[in-house]
Amino acid sequence: MPDYLSRVWADPSRQPVLSPQEWELLLGQSRQARMQGRLAQHFADRGWLGDVPAGPRCHLDSGMIVARRQWHEVKWEVDCIRRALAGVDTPVVLLKGAAYVVAGLPPARGRIFSDIDILVEHSKLAEVESALFAAGWISEERNAYNDRYYRQWMHELPPMRHVQRGTSIDVHHTITPPTSRFKVDGAALLDRIQAIPEHPGLYTLCPTDMVLHSAAHLFLEGEFDHGLRDLLDMNDLVTHFAKDASYWDQLLDRADQLGLKVPLSHALIHLKRLFSTTHPAGFDARIGGLDRSVISRRVMSALLTKALRPDHPSCDERFTGLARWLLYVRSHHMRMPIHLAVPHLARKALMRIWAEDKE
Repeated sequence: MPDYLSRVWADPSRQPVLSPQEWELLLGQSRQARMQGRLAQHFADRGWLGDVPAGPRCHLDSGMIVARRQWHEVKWEVDCIRRALAGVDTPVVLLKGAAYVVAGLPPARGRIFSDIDILVEHSKLAEVESALFAAGWISEERNAYNDRYYRQWMHELPPMRHVQRGTSIDVHHTITPPTSRFKVDGAALLDRIQAIPEHPGLYTLCPTDMVLHSAAHLFLEGEFDHGLRDLLDMNDLVTHFAKDASYWDQLLDRADQLGLKVPLSHALIHLKRLFSTTHPAGFDARIGGLDRSVISRRVMSALLTKALRPDHPSCDERFTGLARWLLYVRSHHMRMPIHLAVPHLARKALMRIWAEDKE
């Protein structure tokens, strides 16, 4: 079956003409990709909602209502976090969805997400965790091994959930694991953060680092159920920031500085494939040199072409499951050296089997 969701953005100026069955598939794919609000916003921006049949129109309207409600909830929650951390001497840097919403960036329109991500100084992690605990956020991790895994090897604390509101927060000290092949120094990110106007004490990553973070997250985490949404975020960011003629030079220079040339290479390949996003003339050699391994580039392109389809039965092709599994294993290899990754994956598999046996 076709990937109707990707087709909508492949030619964003063309209004889709769909049968009832095709509408059902499009809406199912958008829900699985967490893009129903973005799909609705896409139609609204182009004045197409009036032509949508009544049944699908209800789903699109619902998607927009949910996205708008979350927009207000996120702003409230971010202010609670800001007040909780007011006594800790660290900048509070919003990441990804929360950053887009509070800073009013294009990917925020219709976007839905499940938690709030922040970045703080590594040396202040204990103080940040204590301050959040005092304000009602507690760690969700109850397994001692998983807790140690986060604190010893990962770039973030175990997820925290508020005891009353049920909202989740991920506290980062950098954007890639310290054990990663693409290790990024959190201090280098903090050196270039930008204040958010009208929100004292809150910051975002700089424009180049926002795109690089999104690329690193997508291609190192190994979870592609909302990969299309994350790529659309990157497309919106690049299109927005590239209004500055110097942006492409800055992006490529920064990828080199942070050691994120390979994730950026993968991102640009699929931004072009899915959204026809192109770079200015004169950058071919630099972009082609981001990943010098032709074989790696071609294999990854083939795997990602399958994996980045919506995680919906109608989008499954031959070898889709295998492609996602190979990328999942690769992500762990990228995040951890082999002597750590193999025991970790083996232990996680055993823990999953034990949990199933108890059921």
